[in-house]
Amino acid sequence: MHAQLVSEPLLNPASTTAAPPAQILPDVAAAAAGDRQAFERLYREQVDRVYALCVRMLGDRMIAEEVTQDVFVRVWEKLPGFRGEAAFSTWIHRVTVNVVLSRRKSVGIYQSRTTDDDEAQALVASRPASVGDRLDLESAIAGLPRGARQIFVLHDVEGFTHEEIGEQLGITPGGSKAQLHRARLLLRAALTR
Repeated sequence: MHAQLVSEPLLNPASTTAAPPAQILPDVAAAAAGDRQAFERLYREQVDRVYALCVRMLGDRMIAEEVTQDVFVRVWEKLPGFRGEAAFSTWIHRVTVNVVLSRRKSVGIYQSRTTDDDEAQALVASRPASVGDRLDLESAIAGLPRGARQIFVLHDVEGFTHEEIGEQLGITPGGSKAQLHRARLLLRAALTR
């Protein structure tokens, strides 16, 4: 289905520069009206950010690629409803979070927001012991239990408040704070080994 929306799929992590929001507004309006070339330009502009968020939230690059495609299908479907009340990048970020959460629920990956500490320690301890791997923050994030990783990415990487995270995930702000504290402790332990 993705091939119908854009002529060439891209997942180029090297192109991380983003156009100023005012420069993409004409493409947003044109794509909302059904212009596929404008949508392709938006895709090329946003795909790296969307993919990076998917990787951080899911901890798996293969699944993240699939979900990235799902995000752009959803964006194509929902774009006519984009009212411009927030920046396009903010809106697509929200769409991405929703698609990731929906994906987790639909495939049964998302079983619990918390994990026993013993299980979390086992995940962290199973990481390779090379110096390069110890310094790899992304690898350490991927080793976090799902709930802790999700809160860490939303709060420390994406900048959401605990109240916003609580609203998105259906948990209390206190629960979000507790998961973030746990994630930071696990990351600190993983990165200092």
